[in-house]
Amino acid sequence: MSHDAEEEETPPATPTTTAGKDQEEETWNLQKQALIRELSQKLINGDLQAKIEAARDIRKLVRKSSVKTRSKFGAAGVIQPLVSMLSSPNLDAREASLLALLNLAVRNERNKVDTVTAGAVPPLVELLKLQNSGLRELATAAILTLSAAAPNKPTIVASGAAPLLVQILGSGSVQGKVDAVTALHNLSTCKENSIPILDAKAVSPLINLLKECKKYSKFAEKTTALLEILSKSEEGRVAMTDSDGGILSLVETVEDGSHVSTQHAVGVLLSLCRSCREKYRELILNEGAIPGLLRLTVEGTSIAQERARILLDLLRDTPKEKKLASSVLEKIVYDIAARVDGADKAAETAKRLLKDMVQRSMELSMNRIQHRAASCTPANIPSA
Repeated sequence: MSHDAEEEETPPATPTTTAGKDQEEETWNLQKQALIRELSQKLINGDLQAKIEAARDIRKLVRKSSVKTRSKFGAAGVIQPLVSMLSSPNLDAREASLLALLNLAVRNERNKVDTVTAGAVPPLVELLKLQNSGLRELATAAILTLSAAAPNKPTIVASGAAPLLVQILGSGSVQGKVDAVTALHNLSTCKENSIPILDAKAVSPLINLLKECKKYSKFAEKTTALLEILSKSEEGRVAMTDSDGGILSLVETVEDGSHVSTQHAVGVLLSLCRSCREKYRELILNEGAIPGLLRLTVEGTSIAQERARILLDLLRDTPKEKKLASSVLEKIVYDIAARVDGADKAAETAKRLLKDMVQRSMELSMNRIQHRAASCTPANIPSA
């Protein structure tokens, strides 16, 4: 069942002149205005069955409509009665109103805000608690859509929706999980938050989702952003190391992720190592993190490069006063390049040399991993 708005609305196409087209469009607009008034009246004054039918008709009309049509429905007063239907004991009424509200809110900021102002969030939170997976995931999609409007975020955060969205991360359908992650990501940017919206219970399902998704995807970017938030608490950090394959998934994201997801992933690893170097250093090194971090010092965003340099220093097994900082290494390589190819080509040569070093380091790291895997007994190899 699709809840996304589709293409912009156009009147029925028939071969005609320019004047004929204008007349046809005007006729279509008048018909549409009459239909909006008729459906609004049914929704406001009709019995329950009439309201359900009106809500379904609104959803059908709005799905392929322009923003202007959504605005006209909002101005006609349909949002409040649709919100009231969300609390109906009749499940058909709940579903019909939910789908109508969802489609009215897509691509329409005013309708998003008006829907929350009309009191939609508490009944949506109740729908998130239902065993009915269809309604629960439609409610998740609605929370996602409404949370895209900044004025709505404090109300949704205060409603207690976040822990229920976390439950969907572990038990929902694929679409439900995607919607829940995106909604949580939207809510995490709420500047009015005085307390974190996530706790350590979110770590395990987020790690599992990160393991399964493409590391360069938008989904991975949102997932790693949430994990970076969670890495700022001790409970979150412990949960990451307790999650099977947690650190490995973050290392893989550093290696294969987009600029955004690598920045978040290295941020998580740095947060771990800064909190307790003795505890996390070996865990990170054992997953072969060095090659990806070296590459990140050359190819990442400025923030990711800085984080990678700091983390590499923390991972080195030398006393603090003898650490060779990444910036020093880069200067040495630059000086060598300048002597070989001259100052005008030094930067390009240095970058190529650093990439060669990264590649060689990756090959050595892979050899070590293969050697370690070959030395494992079957009992030591985790099952798929």
